[in-house]
Amino acid sequence: MPLKIIIGQASETGLRERNEDYCGAVTPQDEQLATKGALLAVADGVGGNAGGREAAEMTVRGVLADYYATPETWETTAALDKVLAALNRWVQSHAAKHRDLAGMATTLSLLVLRGKRYILAHVGDSRIYRLRGSELQQLTTDHVWDRPDMRHVLKRAVGLDQQLLVDYAEGELRAGDVFALMSDGVWERLEQKDIHEILQLYHSPQMAADDLVKRALAQGGQDNATALVVRIEHLGEENLADLVAEAKRLGVPHRLKVGEQLDDFEVLELLHESRASLLYKVKNIVNGQVCVLKTLQPLLAEDADSCHGLLNEEWLGKRVLSHYFSQVLPIPTERRSCLYYVMSWHAGATLQQKLDIGQHFSAADVASIGLRLAKGLAALHRLNIIHRDIKPANLHQGDDGKLRILDLGVATSPGISGAQPAGNPGTPSFMAPELFAGETANAQSDLYAAGVTLYHLLTRRYPYGEVEPFQRPRFGDPVPPTRYRPDIPQWLENIVLKAVAHDPKLRFETAEEMLLALEAGEHKLVQSPRRTPLAGRDPLLMWQWIAVLSLLANVLLFYLLAI
Repeated sequence: MPLKIIIGQASETGLRERNEDYCGAVTPQDEQLATKGALLAVADGVGGNAGGREAAEMTVRGVLADYYATPETWETTAALDKVLAALNRWVQSHAAKHRDLAGMATTLSLLVLRGKRYILAHVGDSRIYRLRGSELQQLTTDHVWDRPDMRHVLKRAVGLDQQLLVDYAEGELRAGDVFALMSDGVWERLEQKDIHEILQLYHSPQMAADDLVKRALAQGGQDNATALVVRIEHLGEENLADLVAEAKRLGVPHRLKVGEQLDDFEVLELLHESRASLLYKVKNIVNGQVCVLKTLQPLLAEDADSCHGLLNEEWLGKRVLSHYFSQVLPIPTERRSCLYYVMSWHAGATLQQKLDIGQHFSAADVASIGLRLAKGLAALHRLNIIHRDIKPANLHQGDDGKLRILDLGVATSPGISGAQPAGNPGTPSFMAPELFAGETANAQSDLYAAGVTLYHLLTRRYPYGEVEPFQRPRFGDPVPPTRYRPDIPQWLENIVLKAVAHDPKLRFETAEEMLLALEAGEHKLVQSPRRTPLAGRDPLLMWQWIAVLSLLANVLLFYLLAI
């Protein structure tokens, strides 16, 4: 569900000749709201003639437009900093070109609301307040000189100096939060208790904004008065960038021992250890639930890519709500002191563990696994998530009879901003041929890995032979699995061979197509890809054979003529 907010804004000239305040807001739709957020801004211009109004209006208009033109992969503060630096140069350049606009500048207070977090940027003496429950808090600091006779003189403003220094802050949103952005024409005439009273009095942000402005003018205000009030109706979906921002304060925990407690979790045993990560079986001491805690090796505490990778895995896991996956469990922000996440625990073993102890998989077993694997991949691909490391070690067969796809550590979601694994990671023997040529992983490369997995469960071999890391393999035609297992039915062999075809055009296009083929079985036989002719597999070898045969034919002809 997207973020929902209600905005109210009011601006009055007061006793001044013109209104040099300016405010505005942008609330985009759909994906842009999730990735970039809603943006609200208030500015109070200063300067001779029309300079103050022009500085305020062009700064607000500029940031509202240019922020949404920055790449989605940029962090919010980096994007705002780039935009505001450009606007600062524009204001200074404009003032330099027009003598009557010399000294034009503007304050700026802006707020980005995205997902479950807010980010504010502030320069000058406009203000941002937040009402949370019954508590009112001023979130900004006035950039004015401390001397009483200079309390209206700005130390910082857009256009004031060559280098613009902006205050940034961010925090967690809660449903019901009310933010109020206002110029000094409002807050200077109202005491904080008055602002508190007005924001609590009205449920409507528009009525609150109107009353703030009217009451400020009624109490002798002679300056322009502008207020922009926004209420958070309900929070949006969590964004990967928000998760990264939230986790900046978290460090990787030390290696945990059995019986040790981390936040609300007691360690029961170490389940798995890899070069990059640690998985512990833990118990929630609050509710007694047994779950799995995943974190990084302590040596990777300073590795930003690894930390972002773990966050990416957690975020993608939260999006996948299917019984074909372990479910990521929520942890309140204030109750997590380290970088980790927890997911549901299920008794059972991976298919690789079953292979390692010598378990035999019949054709019926593999067909059943293929059905459930195709359903799980279909659920994943519908969310535009590519797993990139399907193999027996990442498929868990629970004691409850369910198959679950594990480890989204190298999964990617094309088109979504944020830190995501780069390149083509995965296990070489299960990687599609095109990935070795540098092409991007997609649904078909996941289905290829699924086909290799079924092939390996049936034969304990690989269709093109085992591929070692850093090897650049050559792909001809796959060895039919019936060469190793003559008991495999023709319909199942055809499905496996179609899934592992070296040419993506010959494979299943979607997980649903592979699922339909497995469900139909022998009732609707899938045609396996035809074997590639010698001319297609190795043209050089073909011409070498032609040359040899031609030479033999000439020798034979010469011999016959000679006798």
